[in-house]
Amino acid sequence: MIDFSLSDEQKRFLDLAREFSSKEIRPVALQYDRDGTYPESILKKARELGLMYTNIPCEYGGSGMTFVTHYLVTEALNYDCCAIGQMIGIAHLSTGAILLGGTEKQKKKFLGRMTESYRSACFCLTEPGAGSDAGAMNTSAQRKGDKYILNGSKCYITNGQHADLLCVFATSDRSLGTKGISCFVVPRDTPGIRVGRVEDKMGHRAMVVAELFFEGVELTKENLIGEEGQGFKLAMMALDRGRANITAICTAIGQKALDEATKWAKEREQFGQPIGSFQGVHFMLADMYALIMASRAMYLQVGWMLDRDIKCSIEAAAAKCFASDAAMKVTTDAVQILAGTGYMKGAVVEKLMRDAKLTQIFEGTNQINRIVSGRGVLTGKSLLF
Repeated sequence: MIDFSLSDEQKRFLDLAREFSSKEIRPVALQYDRDGTYPESILKKARELGLMYTNIPCEYGGSGMTFVTHYLVTEALNYDCCAIGQMIGIAHLSTGAILLGGTEKQKKKFLGRMTESYRSACFCLTEPGAGSDAGAMNTSAQRKGDKYILNGSKCYITNGQHADLLCVFATSDRSLGTKGISCFVVPRDTPGIRVGRVEDKMGHRAMVVAELFFEGVELTKENLIGEEGQGFKLAMMALDRGRANITAICTAIGQKALDEATKWAKEREQFGQPIGSFQGVHFMLADMYALIMASRAMYLQVGWMLDRDIKCSIEAAAAKCFASDAAMKVTTDAVQILAGTGYMKGAVVEKLMRDAKLTQIFEGTNQINRIVSGRGVLTGKSLLF
C-alpha cells in the first residue's frame, strides 16, 4: 500500500529545514543573488544543525538520512533560494561516487575529514570540450610507478573555489572512451590544484561555479575510487542521485513561484476585483499546482527506489527532465501573473525564472536525459511495477 504520510523524524527534519530557510536564507536571498555572495555564514550554521551532510552516513560525520528524507529536506532548504540551498546540499552529488565505490577506509578518511568543515566537496566531471560527451575528456591520470599524475582542467564546477574535497574524473587512455575514465578523491590541500575563472551567471548567483586546473597533481592508489576504468560508471550512478536532487530543487522553485503568484492574485485588484477572481488566472494557478504535485511525486518515487537499492537511472532522468521543464513553465507563468511588477529586478519571481533555466542544463541537459529515458522505454527497463 502506498503511503505518503511522514514519520515523526521526517516531520522534525522538515520543520527544522523550513525554519532554517525562513530565518537564515529568506532575509538575504535577493541581496546574495544581486551581489553573487558566497553564503559562508549560512553554510556554517547549516552544518552545525545537521542540515549540510544529510546524505552521508553518521559514521562518516553526516546526518544519515534516507534518500526520501534527504529530498524532502532539500526541497525545504531550496524554497527561499536554490543557489544557497545547493551550496548547502552539494555534497549529495559530489560525494556520491565516493560513497558508491570507495572502501570503508577511504570513506572514513576522506569523508570523515570533510564533514569536520562546512566547505563540503565538488564534482569534477565537465570540461571545456567534454560536457555531455564525457568520452571526450582530456584531463589525464598517467600512472608512474605507484603514483598517478593528474593533469588537465575542469569547468563549471559548483563549489570548485571553496570545496575541501574534490571528486575528480580523469582518463588514463582516451582511445578507450568512457571505459578509460577513473575516479579519484583529492583533498584540496594536495599540491598542484589551481582555481581559474569564477563564473558570473544569469541565475543561481550565490552558487559559486569555477574553473579548476590540475598541474602535475601526484596521487596514490589510496586516492583511486573503485578500479581503474570504473569512473564513468560511478559518475553515472552518482548522477542518478543528483538528478533526483535536482527534481526536489525544481519542486522548491516551482512551489515558491506558485506561492508568490497566489499571494499577488489575492492582493492585486483590476476592474474592481482581485485578479484571482478571473478564470484565466484560475487556469494558470491550477496548471502550476499540477506540475508541482507531479514533480514532488517523482522525486519521492526515485528516493523510494534508491532507499531500496532499485536501479533508477531512467526514472531519475525522466524526473529531472519533467521537473526542470515544469519549474521553467511555472516561474514564467508567475512572472506573467505579476506582470510588470514580476519582470522587474528585485522581484522574487524574476529571480526564480532565472534560477529555473539552469535546471534544464546542468547534471545532463534535458536533451541528454530524454535520450536516457527514451532508451529505457525502448528496452522495457523503465517498467517498475
